[in-house]
Amino acid sequence: MRTWLAVAALTCVSLPLTAAAPEAGTVYTNPLLQEWTTPFGVPPFDEIENEHFRPAFDAGLAEARQEIEAIAGSAEPPTFENTVEALELSGELLGKVDRVFSNLNSAETNEVLQAVAKEVRPLQAALNDDIYLNEALFQRVRTLIESRDTLSLDAEATRLLEETFKEFVRSGATLAPEEKTRLREINQELSVLTTRFGENLLAETNAFKLVVDDPKDLAGLPDRLVAGAAEAASEAGLEETWVFTLHRPSIEPFLDNADNRDLRRQILDAYLARGANGNEHDNREVLETIATLRAERARLLGYASHADYVLEDRMAGTPARVREFLDRIWRPSLAISKKEAQALQEAIAGDGGDFDLAAHDWRYYTDRVRRARYALDDSEVRSYFALENVLQGAFTVAHRLYGITFTELHDLPVYHPDVRTFEVKDEDGSHLGIFYADYYPRPGKRGGAWSSRFRSQRMKDGKDIRPVVVNVGNFSRPTGDVPALLSLDEVETLFHELGHGLNSLFSRIRYSGLSTIQWDAVELASQIMENWVLEPEVLKLYARHWKTGEAMPDALVQKLRDARLFNQGYATVEYLAACYLDMDWHTLEKAPDLDAVAFEDRAMKTIGLIPQIPPRYRSPYFAHVFAGGYASGYYGYIWAEVLDADAFAAFQKNGLFDRKTAQSFRRNILERGGTADAMDLWKAFRGREPDVEPLLERRGLK
Repeated sequence: MRTWLAVAALTCVSLPLTAAAPEAGTVYTNPLLQEWTTPFGVPPFDEIENEHFRPAFDAGLAEARQEIEAIAGSAEPPTFENTVEALELSGELLGKVDRVFSNLNSAETNEVLQAVAKEVRPLQAALNDDIYLNEALFQRVRTLIESRDTLSLDAEATRLLEETFKEFVRSGATLAPEEKTRLREINQELSVLTTRFGENLLAETNAFKLVVDDPKDLAGLPDRLVAGAAEAASEAGLEETWVFTLHRPSIEPFLDNADNRDLRRQILDAYLARGANGNEHDNREVLETIATLRAERARLLGYASHADYVLEDRMAGTPARVREFLDRIWRPSLAISKKEAQALQEAIAGDGGDFDLAAHDWRYYTDRVRRARYALDDSEVRSYFALENVLQGAFTVAHRLYGITFTELHDLPVYHPDVRTFEVKDEDGSHLGIFYADYYPRPGKRGGAWSSRFRSQRMKDGKDIRPVVVNVGNFSRPTGDVPALLSLDEVETLFHELGHGLNSLFSRIRYSGLSTIQWDAVELASQIMENWVLEPEVLKLYARHWKTGEAMPDALVQKLRDARLFNQGYATVEYLAACYLDMDWHTLEKAPDLDAVAFEDRAMKTIGLIPQIPPRYRSPYFAHVFAGGYASGYYGYIWAEVLDADAFAAFQKNGLFDRKTAQSFRRNILERGGTADAMDLWKAFRGREPDVEPLLERRGLK
C-alpha cells in the first residue's frame, strides 16, 4: 500500500469508488499496463510514450479503488491477512505506473508529463483520502489493533499493523464528517500547489542565460568551463558568445573563478531571485498558501503546527528539540563564519580592492584564499576526478565493504542516451538489483541530485522481488576530448547518492510499507559513504589524472585533507539557515503579514545570519520543502550527520574496510528499513545512543 501512496501523499478532485476502468483494448496496447518481459523486468522505456501515462493512471486508480472497496466491504471478520496485508498488496498497478512517471517527470520532463502531473496528482491525493478516511476500513484496522495481543504476529507484522493504524489516525480517520470534508479540500489544493511550485522553479532556472560576448569577461575561468559555455551558446544559436546558466555545473565554477565582479553579481542575483520575479512563475504566493494550508491541516488533526505533526513521527520528536539541536551547532558555526568573512575581506584589501565583501564575492575569494593557504587549484583537483574513475572508485568501496559487484549492461532499455545500467550482485553471486546512473544536466531535468527506484524490494507470493534503483545527478559534462571532470563536491555527491542506492539494493523486508527508516535518519545510509572519499587509501583507488593516468600525488592528497575544515563556517551556516527557515515556515498558524522574501529576511535577522551568506535555499526556490517531502525535515541532513560521523568512527576504530563492522551496518541499518524504531536499529549497530562529538570534531566546531 505505502509504496504507491508515498507519492500521492506529497501531492488531492475526488473520484467515486466506482470509477470505470479504461476500455479493455487499452490494456493490450499500453506497455505500462502489461507484464514487462524485459531483462530483469525493468521498464520498457523504448516502448513507453507520453500518451501512455494518463490511461495507465486511470487503470491503476480504478483497480486500486476496486481493491480497497473489496477490503472495506468484506463480510468476513477482519484478520491481519484480509485487511492489513491486503492493504499492503493493493495498488500494485498504480505504484508501477507512478514510479516510472515520477522518475521521468523529475529527470526527463516535458510539457506533456507536466500536464499529466497536474491532472493526476489531485486524483492520487483524493484516493489517498478515500482510503484513510474510509470509516469501514478504519474500523477493521482498529479492531485488529485492539486485539493485537491475540493475533500471534511476529515483530515485522506487528510493526506493520501499528504503523498502518497510526497512518489512519494521522490522516484524519477520527475526524468528524465536516472536518474530513475540509481535510480533503486542503489535500487537493496542496497537491496542485506543490506541483506548480516545482514547475515554476524549473522554468525559472531554465529561463536565465548569462551571455558573454567579450572574451575579456572570461578572465579567470577554467578552460573546461569556457568550452562548455561555448557549446551551450552554440546550442542556443548564439554564435561567437558564451552562455552560463543557473545549473550548478555552470554557476558554481563561474562564481569560484570569474574575475569580473559585476558578472558574478548578475548571475548570483538571478539565482537568488528565482521564483520571486513577479512573473507567471513567481512562487511567493504559492508557498505562502502551502504553508497556511499545512498549518490548517495540522490544527484539524490536533497539532499545534505542521512541524509538530511531522516531527511526532521522527527521531527528533518536537520542533523545540530540533531548534535546540540546531542552536547547539549554529552558535560556533556563526562565530567561525564571521572569522572567515574577515579573512576574505583582508584578501580583498590585499588585492587592492576598496569594496565590502558581498555574497557574490564569497566563493571567488574563498577560492583565492584556499589556493594561498593550501596551494589548491580547483582545475588541478578536477583533473584527478574523471567521472568514470570516480564511479568505479565508489563501486570499489562498496565491493570492499560488502563484497558486491557492479557489472555494466548494454542491452537494457533506458529513458535517455546519457543513462547507464548495471547489474548488482551480492558476494555469493546472487542478483541484488539493477542500478541506473544518470549524471549529466539537461533542460528537462530538475536541479540537484537524488536516488530513487523504478521498483522497490518486497516479498510477493513468497518470492523476494529485487529492486531497480536509479541515481540522478547534474555533474559537469565532458567538453571536447576532455572527460567529465568533477569538483570535490560532486565527487562527494556521487558517493552520497550511491549510499542511498545501496540502502535500496540491500533492502530485505517483507512489507513495502516498512521500506523506509524514520525520515531524519534516512540520510545516514548516504552520508556515511562520503567519509571514504578523501581517505588516502581510497583516493589511490580512483583519483587518477585523466590524461596521464597517474595517481593523485600524496602532497595533493594531504592538501585536500588539510583543507577539509576550510570554509566550514560558511558551509554549516548556509545549510543551517535553510533548516531554520524550514522550521519557521512550518511552525506558523497562517501566512505572515508580509511576503515570503520579507518574512525570510526577518527570520534570518533573528538568528543573526550575516548578509554575505544567503541561506542555501531561499523560500521561493526551496523545493525540498515546498515541492518535496522535506517539509519540517530539512534539518535531517545534519541530524543524520551526527549518526554517520559516529558510525564512521566505528570503521576508523576497527578498520576502514572492516567486514565485520560493514556487515553489522548492513544487517542492522541498510537491510531493515522501517521494520523497527530508528533508535533501536542504531543501538543494534552501535551498542549505544549516538554521540554528537564526532560531528563537532569533523566540522571543526568543538
